[in-house]
Amino acid sequence: MKMQSAVIKYGDHVDTDVIIPARYLNTTDPAELARHCMEDLDAAFHEKAGTRKIIVAGRNFGCGSSREHAPLAIKAAGIECVVADSFARIFFRNAINIGLPIVECPEAAAAIEDGAQVSVDLDAGVITDEATGRTFTAAPFPPFMQGIIEAGGLVPFVQRRLEGK
Repeated sequence: MKMQSAVIKYGDHVDTDVIIPARYLNTTDPAELARHCMEDLDAAFHEKAGTRKIIVAGRNFGCGSSREHAPLAIKAAGIECVVADSFARIFFRNAINIGLPIVECPEAAAAIEDGAQVSVDLDAGVITDEATGRTFTAAPFPPFMQGIIEAGGLVPFVQRRLEGK
């Protein structure tokens, strides 16, 4: 799976409270969550997410509470991939469960600037800053995790397996 887009860049410790504020946790509607994604951190997020589909961030992205709403809000806002120095473990798991591709790559997270054009090859684990030509290597997901992401999440993945597809 490959994607290419300009980047929205954030720093370290972007927690689930700023990804989707607690005042919106009374819904699980993806469209409603998307409307409020990052609003307390970045007032221009929705404008940026209209054309930028990859988030690059620092350490411990998704820290805080274990709310499943956070990766769902990001995905519903149109973000196709998050590249970070590191992820909070529960966010990592929740992102895979809903089919949001995430990549841990400290070197890419440090070097890639806001607005940079980036390509991500999930199968190979290669991130390329198209402006500089610099490439970064991350561990690719094992095939079963790639299958979960390609299916759009754990539930559709299991449904397909049960149907024999």
